[in-house]
Amino acid sequence: MLRSKRWRNGAVSLLLLAVLFCWLGTVQAANTASEKKPRVKTGIEILLEHPEILDGKKVGLLTNPTGVTSRLTHDVDALLAKKVNLVAVYGPEHGIRGTEQAGSAPGTYEDPKTGLPFYNLYGKTPQQIAPMFAEADVILFDIQDVGARFYTYISTMAYAMEAAALADKPFLVLDRPNPLGGEQVEGPVLDPRFQSFVGVFPIPVRHGMTVGELALLFNEQYVPNEIGRKASLQVIQMQGWKRDTAYEETGLPWVMPSPNMPTVDTAMVYPGMCLFEGTNLSEGRGTTRPFELIGAPYLKGWELAERLNERRLPGVQFREAYFSPTFSKYQGENVGGIQIYVTDRKAFQPVRTSLEIISAVKAMSPQFAWRSDHYIDKLLGTDQIRQAIDHGATVERIIAAWQPELNKFKELRQRYLLYK
Repeated sequence: MLRSKRWRNGAVSLLLLAVLFCWLGTVQAANTASEKKPRVKTGIEILLEHPEILDGKKVGLLTNPTGVTSRLTHDVDALLAKKVNLVAVYGPEHGIRGTEQAGSAPGTYEDPKTGLPFYNLYGKTPQQIAPMFAEADVILFDIQDVGARFYTYISTMAYAMEAAALADKPFLVLDRPNPLGGEQVEGPVLDPRFQSFVGVFPIPVRHGMTVGELALLFNEQYVPNEIGRKASLQVIQMQGWKRDTAYEETGLPWVMPSPNMPTVDTAMVYPGMCLFEGTNLSEGRGTTRPFELIGAPYLKGWELAERLNERRLPGVQFREAYFSPTFSKYQGENVGGIQIYVTDRKAFQPVRTSLEIISAVKAMSPQFAWRSDHYIDKLLGTDQIRQAIDHGATVERIIAAWQPELNKFKELRQRYLLYK
């Protein structure tokens, strides 16, 4: 009896020790993970290691909430901590603090935290922006892009570069990863006749370039045609990023670039699903899964999901889904449609997928319609695709038609790639 009791006590002690060791191991692993340095070092962090580059200069910064270090310190705070003479901050669509919905930005105001003037560049031309750069000696650009031509931050970058050239100010791009990777290129190249703020230069929908690489391309190929000269451009490159690097592999935190871009998954589908802004289909705005949920009150979700899954599109599956947007299209209505699940990011073709969805919806319902202003033509950068779809062309035929210009772009972009 005594031996049995001692054995039980010993077993309990061993169990407690085992639990303690497991707990200590978990704590140590958590601490190690939190201290692990990101695999990729962004342009802002390279600059912060060499702030002397900005010695004696009055600095203007074009940024938004994504302008942060790997420890989530905002660029404004990080630069001020390094005694950089920051004199003005400029913001794109959605604003410097990211408070505004699509198509808007706050006006000029004094930041209550720093006392710095915060200027809005959204909706302004290079000629209007140039005087706003007057108080700065150099302009920095640090914004996370999502890899699609119509995501307007690269348009703001292009206009700001032109404005800097007009104002004789150097323009420094602090590079960041393309969250879609840097290998796949897809979609039609912009026809200059459809140039707009959602497509300022002739690049495809999915360009596969970083903002730094795009800046080099824009400055060499297009800026001189717009204003008669190049910008004084410098790109501060990343360290550790490769073209096949998934965003999750960078070790960098994901900060929402805009209110409807909550996750990397959203960014993956965006180059295709944003096209539904040019139709009477909801692109999921007003839900917690924008651009992943697509639908309309006139659709049967189960039928659409079945039709699309039968097509066996690469890298994607579809689930029937039902939602009621809290704002935007069909606010408060019951919407039937699909949720998009990317199963293989390297195989997934977002632009092709969106055209396949449109093809399936048109076959299902005569209620499908383009926006009356043909905004789809601005998003695609051409009217040929809308017209081809309306005349019953297959998606394969549409893709074949844009391929020659896309191949030319692929060749052109090789000159400006900074990473392997």
